[in-house]
Amino acid sequence: MSQNNLFSNFKALHSKQWKQQIQFELKGADYNDTLVWESPEGIKVKPFYHRDETGTSLGYSSKTDGFHITQAIFVHDVAKSNARALDALNRGAEAIRFTLENEQINITALMAGLPLGGTTYFFHLPFFATDYIDQINAYAAQNQARFILQVDPIGQLCKDGNWFENLESDIEKLNRLSQTVDVPYLAINSSLYQNAGANIIQQLAYTLAHANEYFNRINPHTIPITIEVAVGSNYFFEIAKLRAMRWLFETLANEYQFNPNITIIAIPSRRNKTLYDYNVNMLRTTTECMSAVLGGADFITNLPYDALYHKDNEFGDRIARNQLLILKHESYFDTVHNPADGAYYIETLTQQMAEKALVLFKDIEANGGLITQLIEGTIQRKINESAQKEQAAFDNGKEILLGTNKYPNKNDRMKDDLELYPFVKQNPRKTLIVPIIEKRLAEKIEQERLASEE
Repeated sequence: MSQNNLFSNFKALHSKQWKQQIQFELKGADYNDTLVWESPEGIKVKPFYHRDETGTSLGYSSKTDGFHITQAIFVHDVAKSNARALDALNRGAEAIRFTLENEQINITALMAGLPLGGTTYFFHLPFFATDYIDQINAYAAQNQARFILQVDPIGQLCKDGNWFENLESDIEKLNRLSQTVDVPYLAINSSLYQNAGANIIQQLAYTLAHANEYFNRINPHTIPITIEVAVGSNYFFEIAKLRAMRWLFETLANEYQFNPNITIIAIPSRRNKTLYDYNVNMLRTTTECMSAVLGGADFITNLPYDALYHKDNEFGDRIARNQLLILKHESYFDTVHNPADGAYYIETLTQQMAEKALVLFKDIEANGGLITQLIEGTIQRKINESAQKEQAAFDNGKEILLGTNKYPNKNDRMKDDLELYPFVKQNPRKTLIVPIIEKRLAEKIEQERLASEE
């Protein structure tokens, strides 16, 4: 049977006919009240989607190059970090993301014996030392290494409340690097917004405004940008979020006539992860990684199930990496090109998110831009309002985390297993702005349970 005749025996139905049938099946109940629900972002989700209601397409197509399994390594001991990176690559990792503790880390020693040809290495720098960046760039040039640096002064301001030095100095350093280094170095920490409780529209708009601040201040404008994204548990919404983010970024870059060169590195959110019944975290991170793949992330770093309370360990890393290996090599998530394209639901979500984020972005720009609104406290207040709504839904049982506020195991004990402090840390100091604080939904319940453990 030819493809043209495949569905010739089925009569084409319009969306009105589907609605009429659904209304009949509801036996008098209202269609909108019963089956249409509204997300925290103000997006009304329907029970079905039809091509005659999808509206004008964004003309966007998902990325098709697949994703790279990325191992995150915090570098404190150079020799141990080097051995850990080599072991991870031998066990299926395809890229490494180093977080460097300070500028005393010897790059030559850290990279000793690691494969350089086709492997990408990220260097997340929580400090800003241009001389050190020059050293990394020189090593990459001499060894033909594929390095991507993650330097984000605005992200530093958001997270810490202070610049690395100050606005003028930090931007001047970025502009100097654009003239002296060849490796990509500019990054945007979008994960902070999600982990602090911003809704999806806010995440998209703030990330776009974040990028726009750099676009207005840095030359030349062909610098590749890395965006680090946290992926939550709303499966289809998160797929649409990543698609909308790439489209929004490319649209903004094209308006400036810049080269829209963007790399997305995704990691599961911490906001919905739990201390008790921690094995459920594996289920959460699996669906979040699936969303990241289908949304078009370039690199994915999975979050170990015990990351909240255990220091980095071989078992947690192996399980996290194996989740991605199963998705890629056993579930074949990397072999289907553009899997979300043509799905009316996801296409509609992508369009609605992009349109709503653009409205919010334009409002931010009309009121001085992201940095101005951070200094005024507007961004922090809006994120806090969104976070409080989500927290209230969790406290009331409408937002469910299995094993925590639904079906908790009362016999679970965690007090003696804590190697890390799993809650918001207090660090009183003088800051330029109120920092954006990452906080998990389950923290209050967990603190109460820990206090009551015998």
